[in-house]
Amino acid sequence: MIYEEAIEFIHSTYRFGSKLGLDRIKRLMELLGNPQNNYNIIHVAGTNGKGSTCSLIHEVLMESGYKTGLFISPYLEEFTERIQINKQQIEKDSLARITALVKDKIGIMVSEGYDHPTEFELVTAIGFKYFQEKKIDFLVLEVGLGGRFDATNVVEKPLVCVITSISYDHMEQLGDTLEKIAFEKAGIIKEGASLVVYPQSDIIKNIIKDSAKGKNASVHEVDINNFEKISCNITGQWFKYLKRDVFELPEVKINLLGEHQLLNALTALLTLEIIKKQGFNISSESVIKGFSNCKFPGRFEIINKSPIIILDGGHNIDGISSFTKTLTEYFKGKVTFFFGILKDKSPEEALELLLPLAKEIYTLTPLSPRALKARELAELIEKHSNIKVTPLDNYLDILSVIKNAGKNEIIAFSGSLYMIGSVRKLLRNNGMSNSLLSP
Repeated sequence: MIYEEAIEFIHSTYRFGSKLGLDRIKRLMELLGNPQNNYNIIHVAGTNGKGSTCSLIHEVLMESGYKTGLFISPYLEEFTERIQINKQQIEKDSLARITALVKDKIGIMVSEGYDHPTEFELVTAIGFKYFQEKKIDFLVLEVGLGGRFDATNVVEKPLVCVITSISYDHMEQLGDTLEKIAFEKAGIIKEGASLVVYPQSDIIKNIIKDSAKGKNASVHEVDINNFEKISCNITGQWFKYLKRDVFELPEVKINLLGEHQLLNALTALLTLEIIKKQGFNISSESVIKGFSNCKFPGRFEIINKSPIIILDGGHNIDGISSFTKTLTEYFKGKVTFFFGILKDKSPEEALELLLPLAKEIYTLTPLSPRALKARELAELIEKHSNIKVTPLDNYLDILSVIKNAGKNEIIAFSGSLYMIGSVRKLLRNNGMSNSLLSP
């Protein structure tokens, strides 16, 4: 099997849908020798902030000298982004070889009467096997959907469990209330585990604490009083970490923008404290360096100065709310939006947040079977606003809009990551990258 064949096989399993449950992945892991039991795992669930929190932890562990895997989803530009070690993506030949191996094991499963694994289960199995082969020390593992029945929850003894911000998303699978969604996310908590919880409402925290109590897990809540913001600009944010019993951090910089990213950084810090207390060597210097090196493409990423061009994959209401708050914190004036969203992501609620800031809007169709078509989205906008809206059938049309923009304009791409990834690749291939922001 070559790389292109592997990708084709992986994506072909999309037809099996998204079936929650652990029976298939458990059997597949058994056939592969349970590779997930061979390294220390930090298991991260939540609605928003998982990727940023995972990336921050990954950077610090790597700076501390540990061989550290990172498993995230979805990808922006290349499939191999989903499986990384020390910021190096899985080699294409390794992906092809391991996919062929997993495909053989799936054949055995199906012959035994099991349903065919879903696409995410397949990718999870490939990742676990690759990390075993590479003999990593740590794996920072991002949950795909929910937690309780997510394929990553085949992990039995994580070093630390982390639950980030919880809000409404994937309600068909996870439930139509925050309590139900929180219960599903809390499903990653294991017997006797250490659990880190992002600052959120008492309703959500109580659900999580109840789940933790039932598993004799120790709960560590992120305290928003433990930091003091120093300053910020479009290149990053600086803060003091006031809790000094583990790390001495008088000044820390993160490149990630927005108040929510400071809370993600605090969540990552508390997680790293717990890991250090378990006997691992993590210095204050490695925290400072790891945080300052961490970048998370497609999340309020400013890739051009003149005009200002921002990419943000705020793909649900909570994400778009954080995006608009950050936008108004850093920039004044109306914005030219490029917007694309999936049908099941509450487009009307998203527009309520975006329209008051909009000068004009161009709509795009994300590259997903679940996408709301650009023309349908444009019609929806016209029902709610008199703002000029133009549906774009071709992503290449974006380039002419940017070419004709004034130097002081603010252009923001917002919505589905299935759109943001394609746009980012297009713009980078045409000479725009965040290297333009270097001082």
